[in-house]
Amino acid sequence: MSKYSSRRNFIQKISAGALGAVVVPEILKADHNHEQYELLQRNRHFGPNDNIQIALIGAGGMGFADANTAITTPGVKLVAACDLYNGRLDAAKNKYGKDIFTTRDYRELLLRKDIDAVIVATPDHWHKDISVAAMNAGKAVYCEKPMTHDVTEGSAVVEAQNRNKVVFQVGSQGLSSLGNEKAKELLAAGAIGQLNYAEGFWARNSPEGAWQYSIPVDASEKTVDWKMFLHQYPDRPFDAKRFFRWRCYKDYGTGVSGDLFVHLFSSLHFITNSKGPQKIMAMGGLRYWKDGREVPDLLMGMFDYAETPEHPAFNLSLRVNFIDGTADSTYLRLVGSEGSMNVEWDKVTLIRNKAYAANDDPLMATKLNKEKHESPRKLILPPDTTVYNAEEGYKGAHYDHFTNFFTAIRNKSSVVEDAVFGYRAAAPALLCNDSYYADKAVKWDPINLKIIK
Repeated sequence: MSKYSSRRNFIQKISAGALGAVVVPEILKADHNHEQYELLQRNRHFGPNDNIQIALIGAGGMGFADANTAITTPGVKLVAACDLYNGRLDAAKNKYGKDIFTTRDYRELLLRKDIDAVIVATPDHWHKDISVAAMNAGKAVYCEKPMTHDVTEGSAVVEAQNRNKVVFQVGSQGLSSLGNEKAKELLAAGAIGQLNYAEGFWARNSPEGAWQYSIPVDASEKTVDWKMFLHQYPDRPFDAKRFFRWRCYKDYGTGVSGDLFVHLFSSLHFITNSKGPQKIMAMGGLRYWKDGREVPDLLMGMFDYAETPEHPAFNLSLRVNFIDGTADSTYLRLVGSEGSMNVEWDKVTLIRNKAYAANDDPLMATKLNKEKHESPRKLILPPDTTVYNAEEGYKGAHYDHFTNFFTAIRNKSSVVEDAVFGYRAAAPALLCNDSYYADKAVKWDPINLKIIK
């Protein structure tokens, strides 16, 4: 018998009620088509113990989404915001109050004693330096994914967290979802047998989804701190496209893999307890959005995961398509020897196939035909399907991820996605870019966090 969980283990565990450790499922109904539905519920509730005051560094679209979610958690107040474009600072005051402190220079925020934590939602090429500076200043940090712009920067963030003993959370918010928690339980209980393959994708089909963000009419070097934006990258004349659509350029963004593959790696590693792949290969191209961008709009990645004490060897395939007719869809699917599950942030669909003895031996089939005068052919039966849906009113993965962050600050406890976890999720995503541009496979040591030459 495999040392990894199987269907038999799953049945034994579910009979013993072992699946309710984190998410308590409530069976809603069972129909006559081998399907049943269960409700995913949060079994923990948080209240404010101490007020936490936060600052937002990077007040663009994701920054506002983060701040809006953060302040809905009990006892959290936004008191300051930083951005390099004046219009966003004005928008922050309009949104969060005229009394909040605003600045173009993030270092001013780090000097303030009234700020307990910062959200780093800047372009990717600033993540490492601002996060390290904030931790050195004693601030808790919620840093948007990917944790770094380049794979070589990860160790500096890990060292800063270890040295300063502060809370650091990477913002792959789906990791904290009900869906991921349920999938983790189901895999550990043997619901799909032995894992051998996983796949995931993100499909988009709109200008906004392809990063063609709107550019304000007043954008200029008077309203934008262009020199600060460039950071350590080459000086060049002001370019509003580069500033507002920074994801399209290699100096500032990390392409579709750094933006979206990283979510799938975070979820997969959480569900499987994996440290990451050892071999990475990517291919794709610029198929539609030929607007001057330097990165592909369609990318596919293939990954080898070696056997570890936590999981068997398996393979992973990922893809992102920014001109996909299925439009705005995403999923992560895990496939095992006895079933599969599609994992979404608020839903898990588990499909289990019954195991039947196969009459595939020609001699046995002939013997059965002669003795019993019947065909050994078996009927193809529909699989058993269970759909786990989030309860009505579920606040979502984003809220859960921030709740985990603020709880860690209050209780001096660990977070679900610290610097080491964030590095292991970011590295294979960033190395997809290296593989794509070099047109060759990249080998990675996920334990020691090093490229293998």
